[in-house]
Amino acid sequence: MEGDRTHRVLAVVLFWTAGLAGCVQAVPPDLVAAVEAIDHDLIVLRAPETAPEEYGQFVRQWALLKARTQLDDDVIRWPWESSELESELRWLYVMGERTVSRLHDRQVSQQSVMQAKVTRLEAQLRNVAAKVEAIDGRILLGEKGIQAELLVKQARSFFEQKDYMRAMQVAEKADHALKVQTSVLSQELGRYADENRIIYWQTLAKQTIDWSRTHQATAIVVSKAERELSVYKGGRKVLSYPVRLGFNGMLEKQFQGDGATPEGRYRVIDRRGPGQTQFYRALALDYPNIEDRRRFQLAKRSGKIAPFKSIGGQIEIHGADNERLAQTLGCVMLDNSNMTVLYESVPVGTPVTIVGALSKQNAVASALAQLDHSKEEI
Repeated sequence: MEGDRTHRVLAVVLFWTAGLAGCVQAVPPDLVAAVEAIDHDLIVLRAPETAPEEYGQFVRQWALLKARTQLDDDVIRWPWESSELESELRWLYVMGERTVSRLHDRQVSQQSVMQAKVTRLEAQLRNVAAKVEAIDGRILLGEKGIQAELLVKQARSFFEQKDYMRAMQVAEKADHALKVQTSVLSQELGRYADENRIIYWQTLAKQTIDWSRTHQATAIVVSKAERELSVYKGGRKVLSYPVRLGFNGMLEKQFQGDGATPEGRYRVIDRRGPGQTQFYRALALDYPNIEDRRRFQLAKRSGKIAPFKSIGGQIEIHGADNERLAQTLGCVMLDNSNMTVLYESVPVGTPVTIVGALSKQNAVASALAQLDHSKEEI
């Protein structure tokens, strides 16, 4: 009897031991790790920003299930028993995986679009910068030029961080900033493409050249658009030099300190050598003349020029002695070697006509046309 009882106890122990060997944890650890990986992928894909509702729902459900998982860590079940917690985790994993797949596809698409947009913006910025440099428009643009450059750099930075939403937002601002630059330049320098204004400038230059031919004397014509000074003798061009203008040289001079180079007909009233000028050599012009003063007074009366502004003076054709004086404030500047030849060949009384441009296809008009064309493509 005692032996039979002992055999039954051993049989029960063996039964439970065999059964326990077939039991499993309530929640498979691999499943928990898989859901955690999905959560990590969603964060990498910026789901909190790009899909806030879906991510919020995922996070709330995951927090609840994770808490239940931690409570059931020591619970075991038979393999054939169903687990509601496991089922919910598997459902969460499937939903999260679908969101990851969708966001990944969206990110790949956004990456392609933004790569093209940022690359195009950078090319557009280089193009605008080159045109601005060609027409001395940096000072004219002021902070607008710097702003556009910074915005393009920010767009590139956000793109490289894979923050495509911000990259797009900044790129749109950069687009607008580049268009504003083009609009400002067109507004301020549009007269270089004005046919009537060009005809007027051509007339001034022709009269000066004709005077040179009639009097068999020296005359000078300066084209601001081409930044070129030409010397005529007997109506024939004998010399031509590149020049620099004031820091706002492409504008028509309005008042003292505006950095613009005046336009009109002038004469050399003084030849200034070493010790007589702060520059290497200088030919002083009779600015302001009667026409300049008339225009200045009209602008003051109309309110275009503030009452406290003065008309200025001391406009010269000059060379440069050092880097500090390498930028003129409104005059016409030549390299010293060219200034030497000009100084020796130009007497007092020589007519000097300064015009904006001498042809419709001038450098400024061409640059503006290219910028307008580029603006349509942005």
